[in-house]
Amino acid sequence: MKLLSPSLTRMNGNDGRAVRRDRQVRLCFPFSGDTIGGSHISVKGLLDHLDRGRYRLVVVPEVPGGRIAQFFAGHEQLHDPGSRGLFVPGERFNLRKFARTLGGLWSRTRFLRRNRIDIVHVNDGQTNANWAVAARLAGAKLVWHHRGDPGALGLRLLAPLLANQVLTVSSFSLPPPGPWSARKKAAVVHSPFDATMTVDREQARETLVRELGIAPDTLILGYFGAFIARKRPLLFIDMIAALKEKLDRPVIGVMFGESVEPSMNAALQRRIDRNGVAAQVRLMGYRTPGAYWIAACDQLVVPAVREPFGRTLVEAMLAGTPIVAARSGGNIEALEGGIGILADPDDAGALAEQCARLARDPAAASAMARRAQADARHRFSEAMHGRKVSEVYERLCPAA
Repeated sequence: MKLLSPSLTRMNGNDGRAVRRDRQVRLCFPFSGDTIGGSHISVKGLLDHLDRGRYRLVVVPEVPGGRIAQFFAGHEQLHDPGSRGLFVPGERFNLRKFARTLGGLWSRTRFLRRNRIDIVHVNDGQTNANWAVAARLAGAKLVWHHRGDPGALGLRLLAPLLANQVLTVSSFSLPPPGPWSARKKAAVVHSPFDATMTVDREQARETLVRELGIAPDTLILGYFGAFIARKRPLLFIDMIAALKEKLDRPVIGVMFGESVEPSMNAALQRRIDRNGVAAQVRLMGYRTPGAYWIAACDQLVVPAVREPFGRTLVEAMLAGTPIVAARSGGNIEALEGGIGILADPDDAGALAEQCARLARDPAAASAMARRAQADARHRFSEAMHGRKVSEVYERLCPAA
């Protein structure tokens, strides 16, 4: 196994860890599974903005040569020595899964010691389970980056004991306060985005209109994200059915994403058939770059509930696409100040009414989108994110 360069180091004979004479902080970013998601995009944006003179960056994918490894191809990578088989998305955490995690504990601990890792930065629940205990046994600092629901079991029970620092993507995702809580060592750091991004919305829309074979005056509403229950893809279909009765122009809902569980594909088709909207709803699959296709839509619709902080919201803001979202979770924080429209959650009629309202007043919709774009460029830049995370690293490993 390849080790990090031993230059400018001496060995401490007590535990085998190296004591560095240089000031470079060694950061380890392990990833479990082999599916690309928002956390991977955020980490890549972070790595591209960290000071290479101050930090040594190592990515540790569970699958050598897999999708995650290819995604981080421009960064130094080492093999995960403790992999005991991939977690299956949607699979419940059980004793067998826990035993698989423990099976790699000591090999990961030795790996972190040998490579003299100062900080382990974990970015999802599966990776937390695999690496958190190993990080602490190896004497490394642990940054627990939480991008999910505040009620998550690991955040509530393990983070208070294991994490040196908890980062969350929104105030909604902060650990709940209490006698056993990581709240006091938690901070909000919004996910990073390319604030300089520009998309020709007119050209993108023309491309989508041609592909769909629809009239140019059709109202195009976009759903972007995994087809999972929390994101409410079925409610989006119900909303399209309700909206087509409210407008005197054609409407179409385009759903970009893919199902985590095969049963959802069947559920989507049943809901389309039940509502009689086969002509108004198109399943587009997963596509990248997502911002291009968001820009092609007249509105982004986010029916998700308890969403920690959806990337598509900010991508729509940067692309200049007006937003209608459920008043729930991190949606509220992202759209604070009237830069998007919030509707009652789990109410297809309420979402449809707000979409119709925007469609009837294109001047107001455009003005709102411009305000959102300016706000997003200020709040969510990769440079801002990099500075805030670097401040955390410096508190954990101050310069000598």
